Amino acid sequence: MKEEANLQILHAGYSLHRKPFHTTQIDGHENYLIRLQTLGKCRSRLNGRLELLEPGDLLLFAPGDPYELKIEAEPNSTGEPAVSSGDYHIFLSGEWIKAWWNRRPLPHRLKVPLSEGIVGTFRQIMLEQRRISNPTPEISEYYLKILCMEIERNLLEQPQPTYPTYLAHRLKNYIEENASTPFKLEDAAVHVGISVSRAVHLFKQAFGTSMIQYTLDVRLNMARERIIFSPLSLEHVAESSGFPSYNYFHKVFRKRFGMSPKQFRQTSRDNGA
Repeated sequence: MKEEANLQILHAGYSLHRKPFHTTQIDGHENYLIRLQTLGKCRSRLNGRLELLEPGDLLLFAPGDPYELKIEAEPNSTGEPAVSSGDYHIFLSGEWIKAWWNRRPLPHRLKVPLSEGIVGTFRQIMLEQRRISNPTPEISEYYLKILCMEIERNLLEQPQPTYPTYLAHRLKNYIEENASTPFKLEDAAVHVGISVSRAVHLFKQAFGTSMIQYTLDVRLNMARERIIFSPLSLEHVAESSGFPSYNYFHKVFRKRFGMSPKQFRQTSRDNGA
């Protein structure tokens, strides 16, 4: 069988919106779209109505699917309205992606973890597509296929709608929505109406990691995207990503990524991110 050279990555990018934005495609895009919400909130038309998108919401749209995206002021963690939305997006065409898309029923929206496996793959595809001189375009195609496998795995791992799992996902959503501000485990537990010990147990059982570790992961991913794509000072990045101090942020960032926030920003710029 001939290698799928007919997989085309037409565009891969990252958008950070601080002003209202609205786009409508009544007849849908001409190509396939994979979009991951990473920061803030926005709305997309799903099942005939505009539904709220939050970090971790992955959109999957085939050619011809009606598409509408609306970014406007939404209440933040303090209840104040603010325009803030960040997302990775990839437009695709070709027989390979068509065959993959039609292999199983795909929802328009899928909740995925903001892990390095997912976010990092989006980023690598984008960086490969940005190379001015790219003698090996197959690399971005391999990354795209890895992304599709990650999506498949998340589809297979979607939890059964049991009550404990429902509570665990509410805790996870609370963390993702409030990670940019200081909060206690008690706050998350109270939000879903259970004790802290039960919240800690359910979360660990459902996701295989602690609530504290997951909060740190979300904050580090949030800070990393802001370092790369925003002009914020590093101190402001730390503060706006929920870290109590810059010194603590510097310590955990270096431990996770092997370099300081300043070095990471410079390396990202040198690589054309």
